[in-house]
Amino acid sequence: MAAPLSAAAFLAALRAEGVRVVETSGWRTRNRNSKGAWGPVHGVMIHHTVTKGTATTVALCRDGHSALPGPLCHGVITKDGTVHLVGYGRTNHAGLGDGDVLAAVIAERPLPADNQANTDGNRHFYGFECENLGDGQDPWPAAQLEAIEKAAAAICRLHDWDQRSVIGHLEWQPGKVDPRGFGMDWMRGRIGTRLAGTPAPPPKPKPPARKHEPFPGAAFFRTGRRSAVITAMGKRLVAEGCGRYRVGPGPAWSEADRQSYAAWQRKLGYSGSAADGIPGKTSWDKLRVPTS
Repeated sequence: MAAPLSAAAFLAALRAEGVRVVETSGWRTRNRNSKGAWGPVHGVMIHHTVTKGTATTVALCRDGHSALPGPLCHGVITKDGTVHLVGYGRTNHAGLGDGDVLAAVIAERPLPADNQANTDGNRHFYGFECENLGDGQDPWPAAQLEAIEKAAAAICRLHDWDQRSVIGHLEWQPGKVDPRGFGMDWMRGRIGTRLAGTPAPPPKPKPPARKHEPFPGAAFFRTGRRSAVITAMGKRLVAEGCGRYRVGPGPAWSEADRQSYAAWQRKLGYSGSAADGIPGKTSWDKLRVPTS
């Protein structure tokens, strides 16, 4: 027997599995607990919504309708692969289903045919509604299928369940057809592969973009000036094929630096007095001298 995860643990599990989550206002306390118990929980149930459009679908699953009050699931998985959390606790998603199916889910063995409606599924299953018209023609984008896989695996992982604890509504309640458009055996295979695999390490952070020395002003470049900036400048000039150094470059401003920089100015198209070897802001910014 498994007690339901706390709302915080449920949210953390989804995010840890790499699910993109949107929290609708008040989802943690929106439920149908006044109508019956929630738990023990034994599995995850997947549905389709017979709706189109994110806003419409999320609103319906959150609020329900006159014949079936909301919430209608715990999470809505939209076409773009986002899971919108709309309720937590007992929700109106599973209805009455087959007790033999529940026993098979608990034992994690192959499912029998769902030919009875004698067991309260709202009590025992987490539910995800997936945005789809359910006509067998409406596509299931790869991002949405991946989100179904991840969301189900996240819950199974925390409860130490395997993929056989994930079922479709059509496997639970006689007469239901959802989710239509992909097979639940196929989806369980994906979930099983994810659960068996070693989670990928988090991506390494990208190194920050290298910063460049701001233009220090033309007066900076004079005889007697020593600076690591001048060395860095000289190295960039050499890298650009403009070095005119016999030895160096080094930290002291020299005639070799001036001649090298003049070569850089000519490379940029300057001539005459505009290529005198004394840096100006425009040519300096184009040289991209790294910070020392």
